[in-house]
Amino acid sequence: MKRTKRLLLVAVCCIVSFLTPAYADNEKPIQATQLPSKAQTVIASHFKGQKVSHATVESGITSRQYEVTLQNGVQLEFDKKGTVTKVDCKRGTVPEKMIPQRIREHVKTNYPGATVRKYEIDKKEYEVELSNGVEITFDKNFRVKKVD
Repeated sequence: MKRTKRLLLVAVCCIVSFLTPAYADNEKPIQATQLPSKAQTVIASHFKGQKVSHATVESGITSRQYEVTLQNGVQLEFDKKGTVTKVDCKRGTVPEKMIPQRIREHVKTNYPGATVRKYEIDKKEYEVELSNGVEITFDKNFRVKKVD
């Protein structure tokens, strides 16, 4: 019985390991109109006047992710529903309305004069990179977890 379970486990692991590379780098270019409507709304409302220069969709086994580059170089990532997961404004600043108020307040209080250049949302945390090079990680309750 144990041997059968082990063989079954090994077989499943082998199948998954062979399928994973088939889905890796499954990135396809798309038109801006093919983005989820929620993503299109974010771009239109927070980046007025900027056009999409490049958009791709990456489909995995269980997920889908959209990557967008605007004409001014801003890079955005969205999940399958069109919710922002990352904003990278290398030469500019992330629009304030995109950043939760408690994070904005923390940055203004503790890093006066600094602006947010990069904002990333994960299931468990928020991460911001400031114009002065400081990176701050917050938990879901907006408590500081780490400062680099």
